[in-house]
Amino acid sequence: MMSNTSHKENFIKGLVKENPVFVLLLGLCPTLGVTSSAFNGLGMGVATVFVLVMSNLVVSLIKNFIPDKVRIPAFIVIIASFVTMVQLLMEAYTPALHEQLGLFIPLIVVNCIVLGRAEAFASRNTVVSSLVDGLGMGVGFTLALTLLGAIRELLGSLSIFGFRLMEGDGMLVFILAPGAFISLGFLIALMNWLKDRSAGIKR
Repeated sequence: MMSNTSHKENFIKGLVKENPVFVLLLGLCPTLGVTSSAFNGLGMGVATVFVLVMSNLVVSLIKNFIPDKVRIPAFIVIIASFVTMVQLLMEAYTPALHEQLGLFIPLIVVNCIVLGRAEAFASRNTVVSSLVDGLGMGVGFTLALTLLGAIRELLGSLSIFGFRLMEGDGMLVFILAPGAFISLGFLIALMNWLKDRSAGIKR
């Protein structure tokens, strides 16, 4: 049984040390595709958190009953069930966000973060540890998408979460696809610089 300290470390690793976007470079398709605004990034992140936590929970609960030959297909079915729930809920209660995210919601099924945590962690650990892992990875993913979306929205539209901060025109490139690559590249470089600085490495 893991201690509270171990659970804390398990959660924090998804935020910084093993952040899915900035460190592991996973889930880049939705990261680049939906982050034209902070709200879109936050919405996609929250949807992914729900799927991550719930799929980790179920996989951890039934891992001993799944034959090895059908392990991956079984995980995909479990994940797809929760993605369907998220899609229907968003379509009913947040139709505008659902329309903005579009195809990227069902694509959570094949998001390598979700399937990767089910295979690499939940299928090998306890229920509580799997819940903490899913939550940590999900929150780290959400923070990355929201930050990237906020930067692109600020530079491209001079607004944050739809609230106009100043008059004038932003830099359109940051709303378009090239802006996603540029912003993500600078954020990854900043994360690497901060990590090297904390480790005492000079470049």
